[in-house]
Amino acid sequence: MDKTTKPHYVNNKQFSLEVVAYVKQVEQATANNQPIPKVTNYIAECFLKIAEGLSHKSNFIRYTYREEMVMDAVENCLKAILNYDIEAATRTGTPNAFAYFTQICYYAFLRRIAKEKKQQDLKFKFIESAGIENFMHYDGEDAGEYHSIERMFVDDLRDRIDRVRGFDNSVKEFAKQEKDKAIDIKKNGLELFMGE
Repeated sequence: MDKTTKPHYVNNKQFSLEVVAYVKQVEQATANNQPIPKVTNYIAECFLKIAEGLSHKSNFIRYTYREEMVMDAVENCLKAILNYDIEAATRTGTPNAFAYFTQICYYAFLRRIAKEKKQQDLKFKFIESAGIENFMHYDGEDAGEYHSIERMFVDDLRDRIDRVRGFDNSVKEFAKQEKDKAIDIKKNGLELFMGE
């Protein structure tokens, strides 16, 4: 399949030229105390294609809130377009708006993941503190059967919460150990590697 026919393909050269033209229009409008012009449909569509394409990468595809990640990224791109430096040096000497806005999308995704993680932690804490088994009650001839199913569900839920929390704690501990190692290496310099 030709890359230009892919659904999320953005022509970097054309996109960069459009962004540069828009930034120049904004600079001209602000110099003349005129209202800032709206972003063109082409630029907005490119933002959406960049964010959507990035969201299909292997490290983001399986998140259930992928659409929220994409919309956060598009919003951040719209906010950051005024900060785009048209004079920024690149290897080729031409502007590279695609790389700039891809980075903005990437960090927007990371912020959304962090927000969702905090939300998940709040849900886990609520479930633990709510005493969910107090809300589950069945009357009638099948009450014993439902009660055991409820108990298994609650126990399984608590076990999952504990496993997720344990995994998170082990990741945090590993990160702390790696940070401590890096600090030790900086303090001790090359003595660690030289054996002197």
